[in-house]
Amino acid sequence: QVQLVESGGGLVQSGGSLRLSCVASGRTFSGMGWFRQAPGKEREFVAAVWWFGISTYYADTVKGRFTISQDNAKKTAYLQMNALKPEDTAVYYCGVNLSGGRSTTNLARRSSYDYWGQGTQVTVSS
Repeated sequence: QVQLVESGGGLVQSGGSLRLSCVASGRTFSGMGWFRQAPGKEREFVAAVWWFGISTYYADTVKGRFTISQDNAKKTAYLQMNALKPEDTAVYYCGVNLSGGRSTTNLARRSSYDYWGQGTQVTVSS
Protein backbone atom coordinates (compact mmCIF):
# COMPACT_ATOMS: atom_id res chain seq x y z
CA GLN A 1 0.00 0.00 0.00
CA VAL A 2 0.88 3.65 -0.41
CA GLN A 3 -0.21 6.49 1.84
CA LEU A 4 -0.34 9.99 0.40
CA VAL A 5 -0.64 13.25 2.30
CA GLU A 6 -1.16 16.53 0.46
CA SER A 7 -0.52 19.95 1.93
CA GLY A 8 0.03 23.54 0.87
CA GLY A 9 -3.45 24.53 -0.16
CA GLY A 10 -5.09 27.76 0.91
CA LEU A 11 -6.69 31.01 -0.15
CA VAL A 12 -4.82 33.23 -2.59
CA GLN A 13 -5.68 36.18 -4.78
CA SER A 14 -5.83 35.93 -8.54
CA GLY A 15 -2.33 36.11 -9.95
CA GLY A 16 -0.78 34.68 -6.81
CA SER A 17 1.17 31.49 -6.23
CA LEU A 18 0.97 28.37 -4.10
CA ARG A 19 3.11 25.27 -3.80
CA LEU A 20 1.44 21.98 -3.04
CA SER A 21 3.28 19.01 -1.61
CA CYS A 22 2.45 15.32 -1.68
CA VAL A 23 4.39 13.03 0.64
CA ALA A 24 4.26 9.31 -0.09
CA SER A 25 4.97 6.43 2.26
CA GLY A 26 4.80 2.70 1.78
CA ARG A 27 5.80 0.70 -1.26
CA THR A 28 7.54 2.07 -4.31
CA PHE A 29 5.59 3.44 -7.24
CA SER A 30 6.17 4.40 -10.85
CA GLY A 31 4.36 7.65 -11.39
CA MET A 32 2.66 10.42 -9.48
CA GLY A 33 0.08 12.87 -10.64
CA TRP A 34 -2.02 15.79 -9.53
CA PHE A 35 -5.71 16.03 -10.30
CA ARG A 36 -8.30 18.54 -9.18
CA GLN A 37 -12.02 18.58 -8.62
CA ALA A 38 -14.18 21.67 -8.52
CA PRO A 39 -17.69 21.61 -7.03
CA GLY A 40 -20.11 19.92 -9.38
CA LYS A 41 -17.38 18.83 -11.77
CA GLU A 42 -15.46 15.65 -12.41
CA ARG A 43 -11.91 15.15 -11.22
CA GLU A 44 -9.58 16.37 -13.95
CA PHE A 45 -5.92 15.89 -14.75
CA VAL A 46 -3.48 18.66 -13.87
CA ALA A 47 0.09 17.33 -14.05
CA ALA A 48 2.07 14.11 -13.70
CA VAL A 49 5.61 12.78 -13.57
CA TRP A 50 7.30 9.40 -13.99
CA TRP A 51 9.16 8.91 -10.74
CA PHE A 52 12.37 7.44 -12.17
CA GLY A 53 12.53 9.54 -15.28
CA ILE A 54 12.29 13.11 -16.40
CA SER A 55 9.02 12.96 -18.28
CA THR A 56 6.37 15.39 -17.13
CA TYR A 57 2.90 16.03 -18.45
CA TYR A 58 0.51 18.94 -18.06
CA ALA A 59 -3.06 19.76 -18.86
CA ASP A 60 -3.34 22.52 -21.45
CA THR A 61 -5.16 24.69 -18.93
CA VAL A 62 -2.14 24.86 -16.62
CA LYS A 63 0.77 24.56 -19.04
CA GLY A 64 3.22 27.41 -18.54
CA ARG A 65 1.79 28.27 -15.12
CA PHE A 66 2.18 25.07 -13.09
CA THR A 67 5.31 22.98 -12.60
CA ILE A 68 5.51 19.48 -11.17
CA SER A 69 8.72 18.35 -9.55
CA GLN A 70 9.90 15.57 -7.28
CA ASP A 71 12.36 14.79 -4.50
CA ASN A 72 13.05 11.08 -4.72
CA ALA A 73 14.86 10.92 -1.39
CA LYS A 74 11.87 12.46 0.41
CA LYS A 75 9.32 10.62 -1.74
CA THR A 76 7.63 13.95 -2.22
CA ALA A 77 6.15 15.60 -5.27
CA TYR A 78 5.48 19.28 -5.56
CA LEU A 79 3.12 21.32 -7.67
CA GLN A 80 4.24 24.91 -8.03
CA MET A 81 1.27 26.96 -9.14
CA ASN A 82 1.86 30.47 -10.46
CA ALA A 83 -0.44 33.05 -12.04
CA LEU A 84 -3.41 31.42 -10.36
CA LYS A 85 -6.88 32.13 -11.69
CA PRO A 86 -10.29 31.81 -10.03
CA GLU A 87 -11.00 28.83 -12.30
CA ASP A 88 -8.12 26.99 -10.61
CA THR A 89 -10.23 26.79 -7.46
CA ALA A 90 -10.70 23.13 -6.57
CA VAL A 91 -9.66 20.36 -4.24
CA TYR A 92 -6.30 19.09 -5.44
CA TYR A 93 -5.49 15.41 -5.12
CA CYS A 94 -2.28 13.51 -5.69
CA GLY A 95 -2.29 9.93 -6.83
CA VAL A 96 0.26 7.24 -7.58
CA ASN A 97 0.58 4.62 -10.27
CA LEU A 98 2.27 1.50 -8.92
CA SER A 99 3.69 -0.32 -11.90
CA GLY A 100 2.96 1.36 -15.20
CA GLY A 101 5.43 2.40 -17.84
CA ARG A 102 5.73 5.31 -20.20
CA SER A 103 4.88 3.25 -23.24
CA THR A 104 1.81 1.59 -21.75
CA THR A 105 0.30 3.96 -19.21
CA ASN A 106 -1.38 7.31 -19.69
CA LEU A 107 -0.85 9.29 -16.52
CA ALA A 108 -3.48 11.81 -17.62
CA ARG A 109 -6.16 9.21 -17.01
CA ARG A 110 -7.70 8.92 -13.59
CA SER A 111 -7.98 5.15 -14.04
CA SER A 112 -4.17 4.87 -14.19
CA TYR A 113 -3.85 5.60 -10.48
CA ASP A 114 -3.92 3.05 -7.70
CA TYR A 115 -3.93 5.26 -4.59
CA TRP A 116 -5.11 8.77 -3.81
CA GLY A 117 -4.56 11.27 -1.05
CA GLN A 118 -7.29 13.08 0.86
CA GLY A 119 -6.91 16.31 -1.08
CA THR A 120 -6.08 19.90 -0.25
CA GLN A 121 -8.34 22.87 -0.98
CA VAL A 122 -7.10 25.67 -3.23
CA THR A 123 -9.25 28.77 -3.46
CA VAL A 124 -8.37 31.65 -5.78
CA SER A 125 -10.26 34.88 -5.24
CA SER A 126 -10.84 37.39 -8.02
